[in-house]
Amino acid sequence: MRATAMLDVFSRAAACTVLLAVPAVAAEGTWGTRAALPAAHSEFAIAELDGAIYVIGGYAIGEIEGTSVHIYDAASDRWRRGPPLPAPAHHLMAASAGGKIYAMGGQGSGLFGGGFIDSVWALDPASGQWAARAPMPTARSAGVAVALDGRIYVAGGRPPHGHDFAAYDPAADAWTVLPDMPRQRNHLAGAAIGGRIFIAGGRLGPGYRSEASAALEVFDPAAGTWSAAAPMPRPRSGVNGVAARGCFHVWGGEGGQGMFPDHTVYDPRTDHWIRLADMPVPVHGVTGAAFVDGLIHIPGGGQGVGGRNPGTLHQTYRPGMACE
Repeated sequence: MRATAMLDVFSRAAACTVLLAVPAVAAEGTWGTRAALPAAHSEFAIAELDGAIYVIGGYAIGEIEGTSVHIYDAASDRWRRGPPLPAPAHHLMAASAGGKIYAMGGQGSGLFGGGFIDSVWALDPASGQWAARAPMPTARSAGVAVALDGRIYVAGGRPPHGHDFAAYDPAADAWTVLPDMPRQRNHLAGAAIGGRIFIAGGRLGPGYRSEASAALEVFDPAAGTWSAAAPMPRPRSGVNGVAARGCFHVWGGEGGQGMFPDHTVYDPRTDHWIRLADMPVPVHGVTGAAFVDGLIHIPGGGQGVGGRNPGTLHQTYRPGMACE
């Protein structure tokens, strides 16, 4: 298909009404790669601040388990070592707010073990120091953190905390417990668009063979309420996602049947999902995401089901679709 024809297809995507059952594959956007992650990682958290992408904790090969921090500079396409976490953690959540990086929760050391953690650490890039902040209301892992209007919202987690939903105010160093997420789940994706929080996919049980969900639920902070939106085209867990140009991109994942290469995008204007070209190398175990200078960054992640297949590949996607 010629590029002009492809663009014409996507100019009409907002009016699409046939994507719920079997979404059409749309070859818009461009996949690429950037400098590889210095060490193979999975089940880590990502946060972005001022064009720098922080890969925090997780499962690693050949490094101190769960404490490593790698920082990617998008302008120079280079990685450097960051200040290590004060305590090891995998399946943690991270986000940036108020000029700092926050790492929250997770599980302790050990490839598959470690109890749930409620700790919150704040990294000041200027000083290069981590500082302890107010702990989460509940200890949990495998949730997702989303920053919106100076607050960080943390949703879901491994059972029995799959319904948990709370917001952190960095200025007050205080948490507020919010209405439970309607469907309990973990290993899910989240993003903030238009003043609302969107939470997609995930699994119901603790392991990758658990039943997966296709649910998309939306929290409105102004009203303090949840609502249901169009579900993803198929259930997936171990997914990741990011808001880019007003759209909610969700990709990858794992399940009992194997890895998911799916890359789907949700348009909040029309409450519809669109199937995009599959990601070149399916991954899971990447929580949180970065959209910098027009590129979605997906560094590392597990390239096979479970926790024993971390990778260094740094995939990128340049979206051509806008939902604004």
